Amino acid sequence: MEFTEALKLGLQSLWANKLRTVLTLLGMVIGVSSVITVVTLTNGAKEFVTDKINTYGASVVTVSKMPDTFITMEEYLEFQRRKNVTYDDFKVIEDLCRSCVSVGAQRTTTGKVVYQTKSTTDTSVRGETYAMAAISNLNIEQGRMYTQVEDEHSAHVAVVGYDIVDNVLGPGDPLGKEIRVDGVPYTVIGVVERQGKALGMSMDDWVAIPLTSFLHTYGANDSLTVYINAGGGGEVMDTVEDELRVIMRTRRHLAPGIPDAFSIDSSATFGNMLTKLLNNFGAVVVAIAGVSLVIGGIVIMNIMLVSVTERTREIGVRKALGARRKDILLQFLIESATMSLLGGLIGVALGITMAKLITMAVAFPSVVGVWSIPVSLFVAISVGLFFGVYPAYKASELDPITALRAEL
Repeated sequence: MEFTEALKLGLQSLWANKLRTVLTLLGMVIGVSSVITVVTLTNGAKEFVTDKINTYGASVVTVSKMPDTFITMEEYLEFQRRKNVTYDDFKVIEDLCRSCVSVGAQRTTTGKVVYQTKSTTDTSVRGETYAMAAISNLNIEQGRMYTQVEDEHSAHVAVVGYDIVDNVLGPGDPLGKEIRVDGVPYTVIGVVERQGKALGMSMDDWVAIPLTSFLHTYGANDSLTVYINAGGGGEVMDTVEDELRVIMRTRRHLAPGIPDAFSIDSSATFGNMLTKLLNNFGAVVVAIAGVSLVIGGIVIMNIMLVSVTERTREIGVRKALGARRKDILLQFLIESATMSLLGGLIGVALGITMAKLITMAVAFPSVVGVWSIPVSLFVAISVGLFFGVYPAYKASELDPITALRAEL
């Protein structure tokens, strides 16, 4: 029997039992769609992390009270007992760090922004030094960033994101308008280009004011984060980190052998760690989805066994007319592989659709991994063939006389 003829017979058999075929495909569809959805969302999250790292640059080092991530509550409580990173710490780093290209500092809170009769709540209020614009690669679309003199003298000037322009300032030139941030007046001198949404949150709903003005309004009781442009990676970054560690340990009066009472992190380190976490998460979910594939394979095997029983006389007729064992084997293997492939194709389409719907609903980034599509289809076909071997073998081993007598 030729392959094309066996394929045609297999498709005819599947089409003749449409409901059973659809129910058989469910396990395969769920497994493949889960894998595709997770891979697509994980790729999107990785790209988002990479973009954010590139925003600050791969050569940025931070000095903070506690690291960006921690695992246990004990670690969190230990980090909380550390001294705050203060404005004085920032000034000492700025003055003493010879390897640093530029040094900035930031602290954030949420507040209310008012202009005339319009206002927003829960807007991110950033207290930043003037150097943060260059360190974070902010592109000022209108106006300018405040200067070092304005920063050091607590000038009441502000740079805003586009949500403030659209929702508060309204039409017209935003520059020169006076807004109130938690009741304190600031003159808008700059607007940063649109950054869009990420993970369901707007990246444009913020106001930046000089750090000294921020500290006068909100107090100096919370810790700052100091940002340093190392000017390069590798040995250059290691040199900068070593110098920062010496400065901060001296500030904290830490004796040799005592652990650091502060955290020094690089954007690249954070990105590698987050990428590793995303990979681990994806591996866990893919393993769970693999269970669905196995269940789908078992369902295919059971249905194929039922099909062999129902078509015993047909198998007997084919053998009586000269069909060989390998012809019967090929026919049933093609049926199981076709069901798996069809389930895989539906799963791929469903998985990509689900990922894009999640992106539309909550702005979670998603990127379709082209490699994941052929891999998923290959796995689906392999599962179908693996679980279809036994039913196909059982069909091919039937004695034609016994098979013809079965339904008499």
